[in-house]
Amino acid sequence: MKDYSKVIRTQSERTQYREHSTPLYLSSSFIFNSAEQSRAVFAGEEDAMVYSRYDNPNTTELIDKVCTMEQAEAGLTFASGMSAIFTTLASLCKSGDHIVASRAVFGSTHQILTQLLEKWKISHTYVELTDNSQWENAIQPNTRLLFLESPSNPGLEVADLSFLGRLKEKHPKLILIIDNCFATPYLQKPLTYGFDISIHSATKYMDGQGRVLGGIAVGQTEFIDELQFLLRHTGPALSPFNAWIISKSLETLHVRMDRHSSNALELAKSLEKHPKIKKTIYPFLPSHPQYNLAKKQMKSGGGIVTFEIEGGAEKATQFINRLNMIRITSNLGDTRTIVTHPASTTHSKLSKEERAAVSIFDGTIRISVGLEDIEDIKKDILQALEK
Repeated sequence: MKDYSKVIRTQSERTQYREHSTPLYLSSSFIFNSAEQSRAVFAGEEDAMVYSRYDNPNTTELIDKVCTMEQAEAGLTFASGMSAIFTTLASLCKSGDHIVASRAVFGSTHQILTQLLEKWKISHTYVELTDNSQWENAIQPNTRLLFLESPSNPGLEVADLSFLGRLKEKHPKLILIIDNCFATPYLQKPLTYGFDISIHSATKYMDGQGRVLGGIAVGQTEFIDELQFLLRHTGPALSPFNAWIISKSLETLHVRMDRHSSNALELAKSLEKHPKIKKTIYPFLPSHPQYNLAKKQMKSGGGIVTFEIEGGAEKATQFINRLNMIRITSNLGDTRTIVTHPASTTHSKLSKEERAAVSIFDGTIRISVGLEDIEDIKKDILQALEK
Protein backbone atom coordinates (compact mmCIF):
# COMPACT_ATOMS: atom_id res chain seq x y z
CA MET A 1 0.00 0.00 0.00
CA LYS A 2 1.29 3.48 -0.89
CA ASP A 3 2.26 5.77 1.99
CA TYR A 4 -0.53 8.23 1.22
CA SER A 5 -3.06 5.40 1.16
CA LYS A 6 -1.90 4.39 4.64
CA VAL A 7 -2.22 8.01 5.81
CA ILE A 8 -5.80 8.22 4.57
CA ARG A 9 -6.63 5.00 6.44
CA THR A 10 -4.81 5.90 9.68
CA GLN A 11 -7.24 6.88 12.42
CA SER A 12 -7.50 6.94 16.20
CA GLU A 13 -9.23 3.96 17.76
CA ARG A 14 -12.99 4.30 17.40
CA THR A 15 -15.06 5.00 20.49
CA GLN A 16 -18.27 3.24 21.47
CA TYR A 17 -20.12 5.65 19.15
CA ARG A 18 -18.58 4.01 16.03
CA GLU A 19 -17.70 7.33 14.41
CA HIS A 20 -16.44 7.29 10.80
CA SER A 21 -14.23 10.36 11.24
CA THR A 22 -11.90 10.97 14.19
CA PRO A 23 -13.61 13.21 16.79
CA LEU A 24 -12.04 16.20 18.51
CA TYR A 25 -10.67 15.33 21.94
CA LEU A 26 -11.00 18.69 23.67
CA SER A 27 -9.90 17.53 27.09
CA SER A 28 -7.08 19.03 29.08
CA SER A 29 -6.55 15.81 31.05
CA PHE A 30 -7.52 12.13 31.22
CA ILE A 31 -8.94 10.19 34.16
CA PHE A 32 -7.52 7.12 35.87
CA ASN A 33 -9.54 4.11 36.92
CA SER A 34 -7.88 3.99 40.32
CA ALA A 35 -5.25 5.59 42.50
CA GLU A 36 -3.06 2.57 41.76
CA GLN A 37 -3.30 3.20 38.00
CA SER A 38 -2.41 6.88 38.36
CA ARG A 39 0.66 5.92 40.40
CA ALA A 40 1.69 3.31 37.81
CA VAL A 41 1.31 5.74 34.90
CA PHE A 42 3.35 8.47 36.58
CA ALA A 43 5.97 5.88 37.50
CA GLY A 44 6.24 4.83 33.87
CA GLU A 45 5.02 1.31 34.56
CA GLU A 46 1.86 1.72 32.49
CA ASP A 47 1.40 3.62 29.24
CA ALA A 48 -1.65 5.88 29.29
CA MET A 49 -2.57 9.47 28.48
CA VAL A 50 -2.27 11.95 31.35
CA TYR A 51 -2.51 15.51 30.11
CA SER A 52 -2.89 17.12 26.68
CA ARG A 53 0.37 18.99 27.17
CA TYR A 54 1.98 15.55 27.04
CA ASP A 55 -0.18 13.81 24.45
CA ASN A 56 -3.72 13.57 23.15
CA PRO A 57 -5.53 11.21 20.73
CA ASN A 58 -5.56 13.93 18.06
CA THR A 59 -1.84 14.66 18.29
CA THR A 60 -1.06 10.94 18.39
CA GLU A 61 -3.00 10.36 15.17
CA LEU A 62 -1.13 13.23 13.48
CA ILE A 63 2.24 11.84 14.58
CA ASP A 64 1.33 8.37 13.31
CA LYS A 65 0.49 9.78 9.88
CA VAL A 66 3.70 11.80 9.52
CA CYS A 67 5.82 8.89 10.77
CA THR A 68 4.23 6.74 8.08
CA MET A 69 5.12 9.25 5.36
CA GLU A 70 8.65 9.94 6.64
CA GLN A 71 9.36 6.27 7.53
CA ALA A 72 10.17 7.45 11.06
CA GLU A 73 10.15 5.56 14.34
CA ALA A 74 8.63 8.27 16.54
CA GLY A 75 7.58 11.91 16.62
CA LEU A 76 6.32 14.86 18.64
CA THR A 77 4.00 17.74 17.81
CA PHE A 78 4.53 21.38 18.72
CA ALA A 79 2.62 24.66 18.80
CA SER A 80 4.49 25.89 15.68
CA GLY A 81 7.30 24.99 13.34
CA MET A 82 9.69 27.33 15.14
CA SER A 83 8.94 25.74 18.52
CA ALA A 84 9.79 22.40 16.90
CA ILE A 85 13.13 23.75 15.66
CA PHE A 86 14.00 25.48 18.94
CA THR A 87 13.04 22.50 21.11
CA THR A 88 15.05 20.16 18.89
CA LEU A 89 18.22 22.25 18.95
CA ALA A 90 17.95 23.17 22.64
CA SER A 91 17.24 19.60 23.71
CA LEU A 92 20.08 17.98 21.83
CA CYS A 93 22.80 20.54 22.64
CA LYS A 94 24.47 21.60 25.87
CA SER A 95 26.83 24.44 26.75
CA GLY A 96 30.09 24.04 24.85
CA ASP A 97 28.56 22.17 21.91
CA HIS A 98 28.90 23.29 18.31
CA ILE A 99 26.41 23.27 15.43
CA VAL A 100 27.20 23.25 11.71
CA ALA A 101 24.30 24.84 9.84
CA SER A 102 23.59 25.88 6.29
CA ARG A 103 23.85 29.61 5.80
CA ALA A 104 20.52 29.51 4.00
CA VAL A 105 18.16 29.13 6.96
CA PHE A 106 14.88 30.85 7.79
CA GLY A 107 15.18 34.21 9.54
CA SER A 108 13.85 32.97 12.90
CA THR A 109 16.18 29.96 12.78
CA HIS A 110 19.05 32.40 12.24
CA GLN A 111 17.92 34.30 15.35
CA ILE A 112 17.86 31.10 17.43
CA LEU A 113 21.39 30.21 16.35
CA THR A 114 22.89 33.70 16.69
CA GLN A 115 20.93 35.18 19.62
CA LEU A 116 19.46 32.47 21.83
CA LEU A 117 21.81 29.50 21.67
CA GLU A 118 24.86 31.76 21.81
CA LYS A 119 23.68 32.88 25.27
CA TRP A 120 24.16 29.31 26.46
CA LYS A 121 27.58 29.04 24.81
CA ILE A 122 26.34 26.81 22.00
CA SER A 123 28.34 27.99 19.00
CA HIS A 124 27.71 27.51 15.31
CA THR A 125 29.46 27.67 11.95
CA TYR A 126 27.58 28.57 8.79
CA VAL A 127 28.43 26.77 5.55
CA GLU A 128 27.17 26.97 1.99
CA LEU A 129 24.33 24.48 1.66
CA THR A 130 25.53 23.09 -1.66
CA ASP A 131 29.29 22.95 -0.92
CA ASN A 132 29.97 19.44 0.37
CA SER A 133 33.58 20.21 1.30
CA GLN A 134 32.50 23.05 3.60
CA TRP A 135 30.22 20.72 5.55
CA GLU A 136 33.03 18.29 6.19
CA ASN A 137 35.68 20.93 6.93
CA ALA A 138 33.43 22.72 9.46
CA ILE A 139 33.09 19.70 11.75
CA GLN A 140 34.93 20.22 15.03
CA PRO A 141 35.61 17.85 17.96
CA ASN A 142 32.68 19.42 19.84
CA THR A 143 30.26 19.46 16.89
CA ARG A 144 26.99 17.95 18.09
CA LEU A 145 24.73 18.24 15.05
CA LEU A 146 24.31 19.36 11.44
CA PHE A 147 21.22 21.41 10.56
CA LEU A 148 19.87 22.47 7.17
CA GLU A 149 16.85 23.35 5.07
CA SER A 150 16.46 21.74 1.66
CA PRO A 151 15.12 23.21 -0.53
CA SER A 152 16.12 26.40 1.23
CA ASN A 153 13.87 29.38 1.94
CA PRO A 154 13.59 31.35 -0.32
CA GLY A 155 16.63 30.62 -2.51
CA LEU A 156 15.52 27.02 -3.25
CA GLU A 157 19.04 25.63 -3.03
CA VAL A 158 19.15 21.84 -2.78
CA ALA A 159 21.50 19.92 -0.48
CA ASP A 160 23.07 16.60 -1.40
CA LEU A 161 21.26 14.39 1.10
CA SER A 162 23.18 11.26 0.13
CA PHE A 163 26.51 12.97 0.78
CA LEU A 164 25.37 14.22 4.19
CA GLY A 165 24.16 10.74 5.08
CA ARG A 166 27.58 9.34 4.19
CA LEU A 167 29.25 12.14 6.17
CA LYS A 168 27.29 11.08 9.24
CA GLU A 169 28.53 7.52 8.76
CA LYS A 170 32.10 8.89 8.98
CA HIS A 171 31.15 10.82 12.15
CA PRO A 172 28.60 8.54 13.87
CA LYS A 173 28.22 10.77 16.93
CA LEU A 174 26.78 13.59 14.81
CA ILE A 175 23.01 14.13 14.69
CA LEU A 176 21.70 15.02 11.22
CA ILE A 177 18.61 17.28 11.19
CA ILE A 178 16.66 18.76 8.28
CA ASP A 179 13.86 21.29 7.96
CA ASN A 180 11.83 19.42 5.32
CA CYS A 181 8.97 21.92 5.24
CA PHE A 182 9.24 23.07 1.60
CA ALA A 183 9.42 19.54 0.20
CA THR A 184 6.92 17.88 2.57
CA PRO A 185 7.18 14.14 3.34
CA TYR A 186 5.34 13.42 0.08
CA LEU A 187 8.05 14.90 -2.14
CA GLN A 188 11.18 14.10 -0.12
CA LYS A 189 12.08 11.51 2.54
CA PRO A 190 15.34 12.58 4.25
CA LEU A 191 15.35 9.79 6.84
CA THR A 192 15.91 7.28 4.04
CA TYR A 193 19.22 9.07 3.33
CA GLY A 194 20.43 8.67 6.92
CA PHE A 195 18.99 11.78 8.59
CA ASP A 196 18.03 11.41 12.24
CA ILE A 197 15.26 14.02 12.54
CA SER A 198 12.97 15.70 10.01
CA ILE A 199 11.14 18.87 11.08
CA HIS A 200 8.11 20.56 9.56
CA SER A 201 6.14 23.70 10.06
CA ALA A 202 2.76 22.01 9.79
CA THR A 203 1.32 25.51 9.38
CA LYS A 204 2.40 25.38 5.75
CA TYR A 205 1.58 22.55 3.33
CA MET A 206 0.46 20.07 5.98
CA ASP A 207 -2.49 22.29 6.87
CA GLY A 208 -2.45 23.76 3.39
CA GLN A 209 -5.25 26.27 3.86
CA GLY A 210 -3.78 28.95 6.10
CA ARG A 211 -5.92 28.08 9.13
CA VAL A 212 -3.81 26.87 12.06
CA LEU A 213 -0.29 26.84 13.47
CA GLY A 214 1.60 23.63 14.15
CA GLY A 215 4.97 21.93 14.09
CA ILE A 216 6.24 18.38 14.11
CA ALA A 217 9.54 16.56 14.46
CA VAL A 218 9.89 12.89 13.54
CA GLY A 219 12.86 10.55 13.48
CA GLN A 220 14.74 7.96 15.49
CA THR A 221 13.21 7.15 18.86
CA GLU A 222 16.42 7.80 20.82
CA PHE A 223 16.51 11.43 19.67
CA ILE A 224 12.76 12.07 19.85
CA ASP A 225 12.86 10.84 23.46
CA GLU A 226 15.45 13.54 24.21
CA LEU A 227 13.09 16.24 22.91
CA GLN A 228 10.19 15.03 25.02
CA PHE A 229 11.52 16.32 28.34
CA LEU A 230 11.81 19.94 27.15
CA LEU A 231 8.46 19.78 25.34
CA ARG A 232 6.63 18.45 28.38
CA HIS A 233 8.10 20.83 30.91
CA THR A 234 8.24 24.06 28.89
CA GLY A 235 4.86 23.55 27.25
CA PRO A 236 4.97 24.43 23.50
CA ALA A 237 2.27 21.80 22.93
CA LEU A 238 0.03 21.58 19.88
CA SER A 239 -3.65 22.03 20.64
CA PRO A 240 -5.96 19.07 19.93
CA PHE A 241 -8.03 21.26 17.59
CA ASN A 242 -5.01 22.23 15.47
CA ALA A 243 -3.83 18.61 15.42
CA TRP A 244 -7.29 17.49 14.26
CA ILE A 245 -7.28 20.05 11.42
CA ILE A 246 -3.76 19.15 10.26
CA SER A 247 -4.35 15.41 10.52
CA LYS A 248 -7.40 15.61 8.26
CA SER A 249 -5.49 17.85 5.83
CA LEU A 250 -2.71 15.27 5.47
CA GLU A 251 -5.20 12.99 3.73
CA THR A 252 -5.13 15.35 0.72
CA LEU A 253 -1.46 16.35 0.90
CA HIS A 254 -0.41 14.20 -2.07
CA VAL A 255 -3.18 15.57 -4.29
CA ARG A 256 -2.43 19.16 -3.33
CA MET A 257 1.36 18.84 -3.73
CA ASP A 258 0.96 17.37 -7.22
CA ARG A 259 -1.10 20.42 -8.21
CA HIS A 260 1.13 22.93 -6.39
CA SER A 261 4.16 21.46 -8.16
CA SER A 262 2.67 21.33 -11.65
CA ASN A 263 1.42 24.93 -11.33
CA ALA A 264 4.79 26.10 -9.99
CA LEU A 265 6.76 24.46 -12.78
CA GLU A 266 4.58 26.01 -15.47
CA LEU A 267 4.82 29.43 -13.82
CA ALA A 268 8.60 29.13 -13.49
CA LYS A 269 8.96 28.26 -17.17
CA SER A 270 6.88 31.31 -18.09
CA LEU A 271 8.78 33.71 -15.82
CA GLU A 272 12.18 32.45 -16.94
CA LYS A 273 11.57 33.99 -20.37
CA HIS A 274 10.30 37.37 -19.12
CA PRO A 275 12.54 40.37 -19.96
CA LYS A 276 11.86 42.16 -16.65
CA ILE A 277 13.08 39.24 -14.54
CA LYS A 278 16.79 38.82 -13.87
CA LYS A 279 16.63 35.25 -12.63
CA THR A 280 13.99 32.59 -11.96
CA ILE A 281 14.69 29.82 -9.46
CA TYR A 282 12.82 26.53 -9.28
CA PRO A 283 14.37 23.12 -8.48
CA PHE A 284 12.84 21.36 -11.50
CA LEU A 285 13.95 23.98 -14.05
CA PRO A 286 16.91 22.64 -16.08
CA SER A 287 18.64 25.99 -15.41
CA HIS A 288 18.69 25.31 -11.64
CA PRO A 289 22.27 24.55 -10.47
CA GLN A 290 21.12 21.42 -8.61
CA TYR A 291 18.52 20.34 -11.16
CA ASN A 292 19.79 16.76 -11.51
CA LEU A 293 20.14 16.40 -7.73
CA ALA A 294 16.62 17.73 -7.18
CA LYS A 295 15.22 15.29 -9.73
CA LYS A 296 17.00 12.45 -7.92
CA GLN A 297 15.87 13.38 -4.38
CA MET A 298 12.43 14.87 -4.90
CA LYS A 299 9.25 13.54 -6.49
CA SER A 300 8.58 17.00 -7.94
CA GLY A 301 9.80 20.55 -7.41
CA GLY A 302 7.31 21.79 -4.83
CA GLY A 303 5.10 24.86 -4.77
CA ILE A 304 7.57 27.75 -4.34
CA VAL A 305 8.96 29.86 -7.18
CA THR A 306 11.52 32.58 -6.45
CA PHE A 307 12.61 35.24 -8.90
CA GLU A 308 14.57 38.48 -8.93
CA ILE A 309 12.91 41.43 -10.60
CA GLU A 310 14.90 44.11 -12.44
CA GLY A 311 15.04 47.43 -10.57
CA GLY A 312 15.54 46.25 -6.98
CA ALA A 313 13.28 47.13 -4.04
CA GLU A 314 11.42 49.94 -5.81
CA LYS A 315 10.29 47.77 -8.70
CA ALA A 316 9.61 44.82 -6.39
CA THR A 317 7.31 47.02 -4.30
CA GLN A 318 5.50 48.29 -7.40
CA PHE A 319 5.06 44.76 -8.71
CA ILE A 320 3.61 43.47 -5.42
CA ASN A 321 1.23 46.42 -5.06
CA ARG A 322 -0.13 45.89 -8.59
CA LEU A 323 -1.16 42.29 -8.09
CA ASN A 324 -4.91 41.80 -8.04
CA MET A 325 -5.76 38.19 -7.20
CA ILE A 326 -2.56 37.24 -5.39
CA ARG A 327 -2.38 38.34 -1.75
CA ILE A 328 0.57 39.64 0.28
CA THR A 329 1.44 37.62 3.37
CA SER A 330 4.49 36.00 4.95
CA ASN A 331 2.85 32.57 5.02
CA LEU A 332 3.19 29.90 2.32
CA GLY A 333 1.76 26.53 1.36
CA ASP A 334 -1.81 27.81 1.08
CA THR A 335 -4.41 26.76 -1.49
CA ARG A 336 -4.30 30.43 -2.54
CA THR A 337 -1.30 31.96 -4.30
CA ILE A 338 0.78 34.21 -2.03
CA VAL A 339 3.53 36.76 -2.67
CA THR A 340 6.28 37.70 -0.20
CA HIS A 341 9.20 40.15 -0.32
CA PRO A 342 11.78 38.26 1.82
CA ALA A 343 14.30 41.10 2.21
CA SER A 344 11.79 43.31 4.05
CA THR A 345 9.82 40.59 5.89
CA THR A 346 10.83 36.97 6.61
CA HIS A 347 14.59 37.60 6.30
CA SER A 348 14.71 41.25 7.34
CA LYS A 349 16.71 40.48 10.50
CA LEU A 350 19.64 39.38 8.34
CA SER A 351 22.06 42.09 7.27
CA LYS A 352 22.18 43.03 3.59
CA GLU A 353 25.46 41.13 3.29
CA GLU A 354 23.99 38.06 5.01
CA ARG A 355 20.99 38.15 2.68
CA ALA A 356 23.19 38.46 -0.39
CA ALA A 357 25.19 35.42 0.75
CA VAL A 358 22.01 33.33 0.48
CA SER A 359 20.82 34.97 -2.78
CA ILE A 360 18.20 37.25 -1.23
CA PHE A 361 18.36 40.64 -2.92
CA ASP A 362 16.16 43.73 -2.80
CA GLY A 363 14.41 42.59 -5.95
CA THR A 364 13.81 39.01 -4.79
CA ILE A 365 10.18 37.86 -4.84
CA ARG A 366 8.88 34.58 -3.39
CA ILE A 367 5.68 33.16 -4.84
CA SER A 368 3.87 30.37 -3.03
CA VAL A 369 1.94 28.98 -5.98
CA GLY A 370 -1.58 27.97 -5.07
CA LEU A 371 -4.19 25.64 -6.51
CA GLU A 372 -5.99 28.16 -8.72
CA ASP A 373 -6.01 27.62 -12.46
CA ILE A 374 -2.47 28.27 -13.66
CA GLU A 375 -3.65 30.67 -16.38
CA ASP A 376 -5.29 32.86 -13.72
CA ILE A 377 -2.07 32.88 -11.68
CA LYS A 378 0.10 33.72 -14.70
CA LYS A 379 -2.30 36.41 -15.88
CA ASP A 380 -2.12 38.28 -12.56
CA ILE A 381 1.67 38.09 -12.33
CA LEU A 382 2.26 39.08 -15.97
CA GLN A 383 -0.09 42.07 -15.79
CA ALA A 384 1.71 43.32 -12.68
CA LEU A 385 5.08 42.92 -14.43
CA GLU A 386 3.85 44.79 -17.50
CA LYS A 387 2.57 47.72 -15.43
